[in-house]
Amino acid sequence: MTLLAPIEAWFSEQGWTPLPFQRACWQAYLAGESGLIQVPTGSGKTYAAVMGPIAEMLHQDAGQWGDRASVLDSVQLVQNATRSQQRATVSGLRLLYLTPLRALSRDLALAIQAPIDAMGWPLRVAIRNGDTPSSERTRQLRTPPQILITTPESLSLLLANPKAPDLFGGLQAVVLDEWHELMGSKRGVQAELCLSWLRSLRPNLRTWAISATIGNLEEAARAAVGVGMGEAVSREPRLITADIQRPTAIRSLLPESIDGFPWAGHLGLRMYEELVAALEPGVSTLLFTNTRNQAERWHQCLRYACPEMEGALALHHSAIDRAEREAIEAGVKSGALRWVVATSSLDLGVDFQPVERVVQIGSAKNVARLLQRAGRSAHSPGGTSQVLFMPTHALELLELSALRRGLAGGLVEQRRPPVAPIDVLLQHLTSLACGPGFEPAQALAAVRTAWSYRQLSDADWQWCLRFLEHGGDCLGAYPRYRKLEREPISPGTSKSFRYRVKDKTIARLHRLHIGTITADRAVTVRFVRGAVLGHVEEAFIGRLKAGDVFFFAGRQLEFVRLREMTAQVKATTKKSSTVPAWAGGQMALSDLLSQHLRAEVDRCARALAGETRLDSPELQALEPLLQRQAQLSRLPRNDEFLVEVCRSREGSHLYAYPFEGRFVHEGLGFLWAWRLARQQPSTITVSVNDYGFELLAPKGYPFEDLFAQHSDALLDGANLEDDLQQAVNLSELCRRRFRAIAQISGLVRNGYPGQAKSGGQLQISAALLFDVFSRHEPTNLLLAQARSEVLGDQLDLPRITGALERLQRCSLQLEATPRPGPLAFPLLAERLNNRMSNESLLERLQRLIAEARKAEWA
Repeated sequence: MTLLAPIEAWFSEQGWTPLPFQRACWQAYLAGESGLIQVPTGSGKTYAAVMGPIAEMLHQDAGQWGDRASVLDSVQLVQNATRSQQRATVSGLRLLYLTPLRALSRDLALAIQAPIDAMGWPLRVAIRNGDTPSSERTRQLRTPPQILITTPESLSLLLANPKAPDLFGGLQAVVLDEWHELMGSKRGVQAELCLSWLRSLRPNLRTWAISATIGNLEEAARAAVGVGMGEAVSREPRLITADIQRPTAIRSLLPESIDGFPWAGHLGLRMYEELVAALEPGVSTLLFTNTRNQAERWHQCLRYACPEMEGALALHHSAIDRAEREAIEAGVKSGALRWVVATSSLDLGVDFQPVERVVQIGSAKNVARLLQRAGRSAHSPGGTSQVLFMPTHALELLELSALRRGLAGGLVEQRRPPVAPIDVLLQHLTSLACGPGFEPAQALAAVRTAWSYRQLSDADWQWCLRFLEHGGDCLGAYPRYRKLEREPISPGTSKSFRYRVKDKTIARLHRLHIGTITADRAVTVRFVRGAVLGHVEEAFIGRLKAGDVFFFAGRQLEFVRLREMTAQVKATTKKSSTVPAWAGGQMALSDLLSQHLRAEVDRCARALAGETRLDSPELQALEPLLQRQAQLSRLPRNDEFLVEVCRSREGSHLYAYPFEGRFVHEGLGFLWAWRLARQQPSTITVSVNDYGFELLAPKGYPFEDLFAQHSDALLDGANLEDDLQQAVNLSELCRRRFRAIAQISGLVRNGYPGQAKSGGQLQISAALLFDVFSRHEPTNLLLAQARSEVLGDQLDLPRITGALERLQRCSLQLEATPRPGPLAFPLLAERLNNRMSNESLLERLQRLIAEARKAEWA
């Protein structure tokens, strides 16, 4: 315990007592262990992770901290610590703190700097990311800080520096913040590969991951600490949790009446009066939406509804300029801003202690996401998270009831790391070759200590080396693809060598494009004379002409001109309802929440049969809608699969309700459409949501007969991959996916700053390479990766397979209905919303509702 005396002294000065999990973490670190910390948000995870390494640094700096510290009181400890500042400081980088968001870096630096300043410890903390000035970066390389806070991209860039072995030669510890956010993505894989190289340099390096609640903690810990090499990773990782109760109080804003014809968004902005009435100007509140488009609209709505909140209301999402986001975050912390409409840009661990309440607009679609957002309020030990839920769709009340039950059950989603993505490995190897270089055998041994690459085959490794050194089978004629050159380690021999990138142009371009985030090309939005507001996607700006008005960053803007990927705008008072749309905005139900949702529907069916009761406010509010569904068709129980067929002026409809989430339904819908069309050819339109899917065919198409005859074939999991390839045009999906893979692997580049290619040029370059590989090198591993990602991530083939197996075990319930019911109506609305017409969506839906009511009364 003597090593921890200075840490205990600082805690004592603050009037705090270290929590048991914090002490356990410090002791485990000092005993040479690596592991994972998982405790509720706001419980002190950062100090649990960093104080062990800091105690070790202080001990190395001043040996007398040892035996004497046990007999010194806290005052003497403070004096001793202050005197130590006058001695030589701990030299070199000792602790690397990796965070997924730049925005977290400032808060982390302040939190770590606080005890250092208070106690006079001889340690320096620095931040290194894309916003760090070049002068500060140079200083960090010349005189490294003891503690460096950085991102996966910036760490990878450091490894591409020839001085990397010197910089990291004394590294003792790595902390991975928000690991649950990183590990399920290629950024997490990028971090794994960087750590694998650091562990090869420092075999006893200790790694501690900090994670929010996650369903597969053991796998998350193993992915963080790696496998195989070095004493620090040869033993099982230590899992440190704490029995800290962090209650979450959820209240729903229930509409006065619920229509039997719900559709996506039909409550949404129409309930703004109820939301405004529930908000209090004096209560600091974060209002979370699921998309940037939705955030822009709600901010616009609240500005008009509450003019008195001008100056205390703000909008925060990742497309807004960094300086403005930082000003908003500072305003929340100081209490100057009371209401902030935000997206997932504020999900992660920025410490907002003044925030008292969180509003979730629309379903969070995920138990872990709701927990994370709830944790933004009462962000301190012992606090109760206050969440106000505002549905945008009546059936979202069903989701909230399922979420509430899921939280009570303590179950949360799992995050799975990608399996050996070749594009990230190619980028990593090129980075090492730009830096200190690498010997193939040693590099392979290091790469295999990364969890995602633990089963990397020799054949795949040799393919990667051949691809980078010779351009593979197709690109050897082009020098820019022959990136690696051999450099003999011993003069006069070619057997012992390391790979390096010797072409300065290739090295410079590679360093400029390190990273795994491949969003669509962004256009900067800037006032004609003034500040940058943020960025929007190129496709949106491409549809505007001079004089068009749109809302962005909470402002009403008039488009002036596009010049060198910068959209010049000016403020205006002209009316408009146009808001930029960003790709990837739709979220789907998680697998876990889908299970809870099916259980909730089952509970409703049993309640209507008199076997139980509707036991939550959300279900009670939904009772009229549930009754209407039961009267017109039925509510499926857990062991039932409901399929409805009906006819309308539009044609023949089939509605199926697996309750498996949007992405699974997309695959199932196209699969069924293709399989049915094989039995009786026709054009079939597919529309999906989180509850089911709709197939629409021309009038007279015999859905009912075909389903009765071929239901087994529709649910057959055999030849699923081949059938999906035919049903969804898999080749085209792979071509689109390949663009991102080509960017990450370094096959296509944006060019130098100021000479960036447009999104269309990038797409053409990637498409040409895709065609070349498909024709001349069909076994190319990047092609295989594109196919694997489409099937596994985009189409979610494992979940489709599981869904088909589950549905085969269910009792099929085919119902012929006179018209679409409450479960079908949202699917009908989804399709109408994506169809061009001179009639507005609201007008079309109101007409359909009037027709349905007229039929009921008749």
